[in-house]
Amino acid sequence: MSNDLTYTTYIKTTAEKVWAAITNPEFTRQYWGHDNVSDWKVGSIWQHVTDEGQARIVGKVLESTPPNRLVLSWAAPDNLADESRVTFEIETIEDMVRLNVIHGNFKADSEMASRVNNGWPRVLSSLKTFLETGKALNTWAGHESTCSK
Repeated sequence: MSNDLTYTTYIKTTAEKVWAAITNPEFTRQYWGHDNVSDWKVGSIWQHVTDEGQARIVGKVLESTPPNRLVLSWAAPDNLADESRVTFEIETIEDMVRLNVIHGNFKADSEMASRVNNGWPRVLSSLKTFLETGKALNTWAGHESTCSK
């Protein structure tokens, strides 16, 4: 049985705009609250960085096919052994995009699985709102812990 967490959302936008929203720190800062930093080439390092310059999540770019598919390894910098994998599948359907985010390949004793399970729905809701209205949600409103950010 797979331990993948899969999140699907439909966004009235283009694949190119979804790709930019995921890979451009100017956009990720607005709806996610952090910068996603990399050159997005296969083998490159990527980091999820706070305003203070602290890397919250780190990994490598495993696949990069703009604007349709991005696969990243994903780990907390203080626990690199608990590495998992995130796949962004971006598919145009008429005048909208179906975005599938699959977070999986968790280790059996992974702490990351529980950390991201609440985070992805918040982030993807904010991403959808941001792309459709130009304004992001307060992604972490009412969230006591910062562990999922």
